[in-house]
Amino acid sequence: MKHIIGISGSLRNGSFNTALLRAAGSLMPKDSELAIESIADFPLYNFDIESGVGIPEAVAGLKDRLEGCDGLIISTPEYNNSMPGVLKNAIDWLSRPPDDIDRVFGGLPVALMGATPGSFGTILSQAAWLPVMRTLGTELWTGGRLMLPKACNAFDDGGSLVDESVRERLEKFLQGFVQFVGQD
Repeated sequence: MKHIIGISGSLRNGSFNTALLRAAGSLMPKDSELAIESIADFPLYNFDIESGVGIPEAVAGLKDRLEGCDGLIISTPEYNNSMPGVLKNAIDWLSRPPDDIDRVFGGLPVALMGATPGSFGTILSQAAWLPVMRTLGTELWTGGRLMLPKACNAFDDGGSLVDESVRERLEKFLQGFVQFVGQD
């Protein structure tokens, strides 16, 4: 069984990126599962916190779960043509202290996807993540892309995926990523 973790880069209750992860959880290929993790309890990164009281419990717990997983799917919104600050903050915390980077991220298969109400998908946000993922030593999967523009048309008011073509694209994306994860 391949255990994949999903992280949404949005804290909004009605987040399209969180809804996309929930849809992914129901479409995972056979012999794989997706656990959606939250970054809502991560404080803003501050070295004074790290050096004074240590790594916050929410961060330490997710670091341990990432260490034990087979892959990571990041569902990233696009804010001002780049990555969302709350998600960058979470990745910054997860990479602290620097000695833990290899333990948490080294060789970890990572896939990027994203949803936005705008017309251009999340291409710039996904591109902004490339140097970060490379710096952390992840194995970024580039065999598939999933960018969902005009996401408000793909989900109903309850956040369920209702667009069949998006469902098919998501299923193909997940199959490709799980195959990539299984190549170890």
